[in-house]
Parts: sequence; structure tokens; C-alpha cells
Amino acid sequence: MAAFELREHTADVAVEAHGEHLGATFAAVADGLAAAMCNDWPAADAPDGGERADLRVVAENPEAAMYDYLDQLIYERDVRSVLPVDNEASVDGNGEWVVDASYRGVPLSAVTAREVKAVTYSEMRVERVDGGWEAYVVFDV
Repeated sequence: MAAFELREHTADVAVEAHGEHLGATFAAVADGLAAAMCNDWPAADAPDGGERADLRVVAENPEAAMYDYLDQLIYERDVRSVLPVDNEASVDGNGEWVVDASYRGVPLSAVTAREVKAVTYSEMRVERVDGGWEAYVVFDV
């Protein structure tokens, strides 16, 4: 089970997430990003509930993988005009860090969304803790 919390941050918004495995933690941060952009979105079976889409990123370390993954979700929002929700991810850290992920893309026309401009490296951490993984990410709003 993974979870996230939005945290107060000066002029930005931060997400702190925990998961049993690294993929669940990545997905929880992505869900936090979606929550920072929009409080409510349609259920998957709603008329404007959106369709699932896949993405993959490859990076040299866990922080770079997190950054690239979240940056790709913001890109998906900007280019496809969707809010990426119900995120799922698996992360393989064998030499290079590969994130295979999917999300449900809710059309932006179906929600009232706030802009999150970018993910930042400011204060970012991705680390193994007792019982799983923890991440902290700051977004520029």
C-alpha cells in the first residue's frame, strides 16, 4: 500500500510519499502531483473518465528517474491535455534505473485543474527506509 501527503512549501507544493516498494512510491508521488493539480477527478467508469496510457523513462539514479518520470507526466498533461491519475509504476534499479509506468488520462476539459509548472530537484530525496521506500519532491507552481 502506498500513500502520499501534500506538504506546505514556500511558493511551491511538496509531496511526501511512502510505499512498500520503489514503484509504489513513484506512483504515490505521481498521485500527489495529480492531487496538487486537481482535487477531484472523474471515476474510471465515468463518461470522461479517461483511458490508460503507458510510459517509460531510463535514468542514472533514483532521483533522476523520479525527476524524469514526473517531468514526463507534466509533459503528458501539456501535450495530450490530460490529467494523469491512478498511477502505477515499477522501477528496476539494475545498473540503470528504468521506470515502466501507466496512468489514466482524464481529459482536462472534464476537470478544473491548477497549473504545476515543473518538478524540481530542490530538496528531492528518494531513499530506502524501514518497511519500504520514502520520497519527497517539490513542484514549482
